[in-house]
Amino acid sequence: MASANGGVPLERKRAIVSALCKSRSLDATKFLDDAGNDIKSLSVNIMKTAYENNEEFNKRVAFAEKFPSDSEACLKSLSQLNEYLTDYSVLVGGGSRPSDADIIVFSTVHQYVANLPNTDRNKLPNLLRWVDYIQSTHDFGELFERIVLEKAPFDPPLAKQTAKVNAESSTKKGESSTKKAAPNGKAANSGADSEKKTDSKQASGKPEAATEKKKSVSLLKIQVGLIRKASKHPSADSLLVEEIDVGEGKCRQVVSGLAKFCSTEELTNRLVALITNVKPGKLRDVVSGLVLCASNADHTVVEPLIVPEGAKFGEIITFAGHEGKPEDVLNPKKKQLDKITPNLFTDDKGVATFKGVPFMTSAGPCTSTIPNAGIK
Repeated sequence: MASANGGVPLERKRAIVSALCKSRSLDATKFLDDAGNDIKSLSVNIMKTAYENNEEFNKRVAFAEKFPSDSEACLKSLSQLNEYLTDYSVLVGGGSRPSDADIIVFSTVHQYVANLPNTDRNKLPNLLRWVDYIQSTHDFGELFERIVLEKAPFDPPLAKQTAKVNAESSTKKGESSTKKAAPNGKAANSGADSEKKTDSKQASGKPEAATEKKKSVSLLKIQVGLIRKASKHPSADSLLVEEIDVGEGKCRQVVSGLAKFCSTEELTNRLVALITNVKPGKLRDVVSGLVLCASNADHTVVEPLIVPEGAKFGEIITFAGHEGKPEDVLNPKKKQLDKITPNLFTDDKGVATFKGVPFMTSAGPCTSTIPNAGIK
């Protein structure tokens, strides 16, 4: 095989050029003539061209360059960014890993977002989720002060909507009482009855926001757990018994149906995502909990979610934009888990999410080797 400049073989360089160009959707033939150069120079040229040709990247750079200083125009720009982030976790790439463009825009807007009053923050839930994700996945040291996101900004919309329904209900009842006193007796009462029925429907009909709250992942208390010991269940071949430490001083004893998919050796000393506020119950004579696992469509491949190295057992897994106090104990009669788990899935990169919002730990997001998988 021929070598270039007595170093890396020419064919290997051509392979590197072709692979880099393919990953960046570039025409490799434009760079193959330069394959005699060193790998560093080749790579820099390819990456430079990739950035120059990346429309989305350049769009975000232009956003940073033109970002206004006037407060009104600033809020308008942030609102546009918030709208875009309704359907995306990051600004460029369509996946879940922040790009260089995300870092550029984050650095641009950080100061303005940090100084926004809560009234304006309430209008930008998607932007705040993104900001929290960037500052949770990147350690900027003292460069940027961490923006603390309070729980309160996400609650008022629900309170306002409920208050509006109650106010409308009270108004209707007052009108109904007035109509009852009308001199034309029967007709007036008939009208009042009709008003009462409408009124009752409005009062009993729960706002959409309240319904969504019942499906919110914030109801779950999901903690990082460390499996201290895993063993086969004494009376069920398909079950394993795990002793899981979540920092309570005593391990939780959990049963899972992982015997067909994981060995006890693979699970021992492994970090897992554990729902710790499920109602205690008995499963094959052992108190059961719930280890969250990803699985493919036909459930032939199942694995516990991968918690990133560096996460601390016992810490709470969070979801940006879905802050709230978890239930002390989930009520099985309300079927809360059944309502929430359909919205738990891995994205096309294998990142575990609730409606596209990553499972976040202090060390980064939880993941799986199974992309586009359901999580239960």
